[in-house]
Amino acid sequence: MNGIWRNSISCLRIRKVPHRCQSGGHPVAPLGSRILTDPDKVFEHNMWDHMQWSKEEEAEARKKVEENSAVRVLLEEQVKYESEANKYWDTFYKAHKNKFFKNRNWLLREFPEILPIDQKTEEKTKELSWDRVQTNAANCFSRKHCPTMPEETNYDKSSGLSDGQSKAESGLSSLDSEERRKGPPKTELFPGSKATFRILEVGCGAGNSVFPILNTLQNAPESFLYCCDFASGAVELVKSHSSYRAAQCFAFVHDVCDDSLPYPFPDGILDGVLLVFVLSSIHPDRMQGVVNRLSKLLKPGGMLLFRDYGRYDKTQLRFKRGHCLSENFYVRGDGTRAYFFTKGEVHSMFCKAGLEEKQNLVDRRLQVNRKKQVKMHRVWVQGKFQKPYT
Repeated sequence: MNGIWRNSISCLRIRKVPHRCQSGGHPVAPLGSRILTDPDKVFEHNMWDHMQWSKEEEAEARKKVEENSAVRVLLEEQVKYESEANKYWDTFYKAHKNKFFKNRNWLLREFPEILPIDQKTEEKTKELSWDRVQTNAANCFSRKHCPTMPEETNYDKSSGLSDGQSKAESGLSSLDSEERRKGPPKTELFPGSKATFRILEVGCGAGNSVFPILNTLQNAPESFLYCCDFASGAVELVKSHSSYRAAQCFAFVHDVCDDSLPYPFPDGILDGVLLVFVLSSIHPDRMQGVVNRLSKLLKPGGMLLFRDYGRYDKTQLRFKRGHCLSENFYVRGDGTRAYFFTKGEVHSMFCKAGLEEKQNLVDRRLQVNRKKQVKMHRVWVQGKFQKPYT
């Protein structure tokens, strides 16, 4: 198995970083490479990838949702959960600190757009990101799961995220290219104003995405990471972390639902926005406004990267009666909330914000409790949406 792993890693390293706009495609290995071919071996691993549901399983899931949605939370209680949402999350982080969630080292594989395209930086960060996940991917990943990467020319044309690209590669006029390289006027100083590559993570929590990204961006000194959360306790956890570097990161308290609140940087300067398991905690009526606002922060060619709960995920099926706020929207026992998306809803929301769909897929997996011999379906929706150049 070790030989297979080494051959697979070598296969990945001799190619470029995975295609940044794989429309509808699944991420490259090692994530997503464990396929269940023999049902009798289902309890040999904790997770199986790319699972297809039977009609019976989907019907059973639909039935459970109908049952747990039959009784709705009283309207006055719903108002409280909305108006005091930040308090519930503050309480959550005070209780759990940074011990509840695991670091999202998988982000670099799923979303290579969070790294600058500069070739020298790419060569350094590519080795670091793949080496880091080696210990987390001990599954049997063979050469057949290493798909052929796109040609370099196609890769450059489709990504369109680098300030260093030529006119021929980006398709922009020389004037547009010059403006993008310059960014905001030099007189307008703000955190990260001297950076040439900037990304924002919305809903950073205790930093489980922040620090894997920062650890990689240390090889890209001209990159800058913004991160925000509307729970002040979460932001304090990030800023007090030993790996927090103010020279390359700015953490701030922000409510993305409040359009009147300014960001600590101008519109139209971000190369990427990371929106991972955050939008689901926002009231459905306010989601479109949030996505619209985030779209304005992106520069032409910038990417909004999305991953969140999908319809009929095990989390949705486990809710009891009396926890449903509205259709597919629930409140947990601690007062935090969760919505469960379909692929079509995600497409509609982001395209209405003026973004172009580059990837939109449903990621279905089978999680297994080997001790209790229990099988649970996980469903996530993942998307990549780009701001047009014109």
